[in-house]
Amino acid sequence: MRFWPSRRRPVAVPPSSEDLLITEDLLRRSVENVLAVRECQIHGAVIAYRGQLRLAPPRALEVLQARFRPLGFTPFLREDGRGEVVVQAVPLAETTEPQRVGVNVVLFVLTCLSTLVAGAGYAGSPTFDAFRSSITGTLFVSGVPFAATLLAILVVHEFGHYFTARHYRASVSLPYFIPAPPPFPFGTLGAIIRMRSPARDRNALFDIAAAGPLAGLLVAIPAFVLGLQWSNVVPVPVLTHEAFGQSGLTQLLVYLRFGSLPEGTMVYTHPMADAAWVGFFVTALNLFPVGQLDGGRIAYALFGRSHALIGRVTLIGTVLLGLAAMAVNVLVWGGTFAASLNWFVWAALVFFLVGVHHGPPVDEVTPLSANRRVVGVICLVLFVLLIPPIPIHVR
Repeated sequence: MRFWPSRRRPVAVPPSSEDLLITEDLLRRSVENVLAVRECQIHGAVIAYRGQLRLAPPRALEVLQARFRPLGFTPFLREDGRGEVVVQAVPLAETTEPQRVGVNVVLFVLTCLSTLVAGAGYAGSPTFDAFRSSITGTLFVSGVPFAATLLAILVVHEFGHYFTARHYRASVSLPYFIPAPPPFPFGTLGAIIRMRSPARDRNALFDIAAAGPLAGLLVAIPAFVLGLQWSNVVPVPVLTHEAFGQSGLTQLLVYLRFGSLPEGTMVYTHPMADAAWVGFFVTALNLFPVGQLDGGRIAYALFGRSHALIGRVTLIGTVLLGLAAMAVNVLVWGGTFAASLNWFVWAALVFFLVGVHHGPPVDEVTPLSANRRVVGVICLVLFVLLIPPIPIHVR
């Protein structure tokens, strides 16, 4: 699981009445040649001016940022639904923290070790499987194909976010990778990147959010295709075994490699293909159009403040998917009830840890470009193609 926590804002303490009047006067003078002010409202430490913009939104934001920062404020541009624009002066919404690179490095090293341990449980590479019988302590070398592939996907995913955010001069942390030792089967829970400042506008928000999943797939898809080249079709084991569920994309790629599988057979996958499947699964989880997830940010860029409704509908759909998966796994395949709780657990984690809301960009007036809307639709299609209805099942 990888989610992107909302930025932290410092607690704004309302100034005294006299200071507030002075501050409001200074802010009004900064605003008047950018916005034809019709109304001013004060809510605690936030001062809002309503009227008609005299400049294009991007230029207006640039001018106001330069003028507000020395006064200790960040401008936020909003549409009020009546053809006017609201300029909110919010006490500085960007926080600066020292980069503790040592923490990032330690977590990454621990994640390398935990994915190696997990990777030792994925057989199918004759070259690396030879290390399993070693008595010289090199057992975990057998986990290299899985660990290296999965880490490559995650690193490219996270730095897709990081470098895009830096391109837009957003304050962002380096990735914090999350190790997950046994019995967790993948060795990692993904990574977190902390945004310390709001996105500039919907276009920047979209680019930062979409860069991660799309970059990660540029590694995951070739890795899965290559892993399938080293995989084999074998008879379905008689004994009970665990298997990864098929998504629309993996079904298509398996069909292109092997065609229709004969009855009673299955694909015995190479560890690289297993790691790519995990990469697909992590990407699918991130593309859920909910709250602070990558898909939630994409949904905000596409649909604005309707994103919260989309998030609620998505969570309801996740619960319904869990019910359908449970019915198939238990009633049709004879699986266990515990192995059918995946989507219920995910819905609960998203609801309690991520939520359905997303903070607005600084400029909410500038619309999303047409090209980005097309890419946004592609991301939603990928979300559907990457979801395995039953992620892991016992048969």
